[in-house]
Amino acid sequence: MFSYRHAFHAGNHADVLKHSTLIALTRHLTQKDTALTVIDTHAGAGLYRLDGDYAQTSGEAAFGIGRLSDVSADSLPEMLQDYLMLIGEFNPGAAYAKSTTPKVYPGSPFILQRLLREQDRLKLFELHPTDSKALEANIAQLDADRQVAVLREDGFGCITKFLPPPSRRALLLCDPSYEIKTDYTRVASLLADGLKRFATGCYVVWHPIIPRPEAHDLPRRLRTLTNQAGKPWLHATLTVKSGKDATGLPASGMFIVNPPHTLQGALKATLPQLVELLGQDRNAAYTLESAGH
Repeated sequence: MFSYRHAFHAGNHADVLKHSTLIALTRHLTQKDTALTVIDTHAGAGLYRLDGDYAQTSGEAAFGIGRLSDVSADSLPEMLQDYLMLIGEFNPGAAYAKSTTPKVYPGSPFILQRLLREQDRLKLFELHPTDSKALEANIAQLDADRQVAVLREDGFGCITKFLPPPSRRALLLCDPSYEIKTDYTRVASLLADGLKRFATGCYVVWHPIIPRPEAHDLPRRLRTLTNQAGKPWLHATLTVKSGKDATGLPASGMFIVNPPHTLQGALKATLPQLVELLGQDRNAAYTLESAGH
């Protein structure tokens, strides 16, 4: 069950969608003074080398963050400008928007930690033995023991540990590898449990869009659960390639429960640009659906 390593996929088109959305979400949620608890259920190693063996083997970053680096930042929507600026902070000296692909790519743990304030707390779950050790070592460099907790545990069990938080404000990111079929069911169960325990939390689910029944069914299950709870939701998808000849990951989506009111407009401006910049064939497209706003 530990065959998946995100180092092969860091900075790909799915990361661009996931992390640009996550940055926009976190920026909004940290505008209020009240402390925010952030939970990352499948944190990975935290930092990745795009010039390392893993990333170079797959070459996926070249079709993700690499394509954005070839574009003038001034021509991009604010959401992507903010994303590139934050990635640039991990690559000092890189001349962004001047055909310079970053060498270091931050995963969600480091993106989130960079955006959080002193009063906020970050809970990172990672069960993979190699990635959890790398995550602990990477986080140790931050000297942020009071703010960041790394747990070598199954992230699907995070709900009972940390929700509801004392401050009654939380953001939960769930993005497992989906390398086993049960991940799809466990994601839906996690959301159902979360909404029962803490209905006002912001829940973010990343999911792959691939030709298997479980992947096709998951967004529908998430919509049903959220509608039954009477909560607003937002679902954005990005397809970069399709058809029977499409190999690898052709598309992915972000499902957000209790999204900030500003997020839909930001995605509406950003998704067409992502299609144009990251699309690999004429079937590249996006969707943006919402309910309860």
